[in-house]
Amino acid sequence: QVQLVESGGGLVQPGGSLRLSCVASGNIINMNSMGWYRQPPGKERELVARSISTGSTNYADSVRGRFTISRDNAKKTVYLQMNSLKPEDSAVYYCKYSEIFSGIYYWGKGTLVTVSS
Repeated sequence: QVQLVESGGGLVQPGGSLRLSCVASGNIINMNSMGWYRQPPGKERELVARSISTGSTNYADSVRGRFTISRDNAKKTVYLQMNSLKPEDSAVYYCKYSEIFSGIYYWGKGTLVTVSS
């Protein structure tokens, strides 16, 4: 079992910044993917950014250049630095941990980000 706890969400004005954190605990294996997904009200959950333990990352087109994902493997933590936030970035942001070879995955409970003036 893996537990994920997100933090850092909140209310921010357009153009502002937030940094989300996700701390993992439990049976973490070396070959993993940790990423951020979001679900706006009334819409489906979508990938925002993902970091593989090998070092590669990928981003949704809508956030590339504004958001940066990073990870601290020693702290079992993944971060999402969000800059130049737009109202359309408003959503519940979820952390996901996946084992690369088995496909087993876990979700956090989410943290709400609201971008509004």
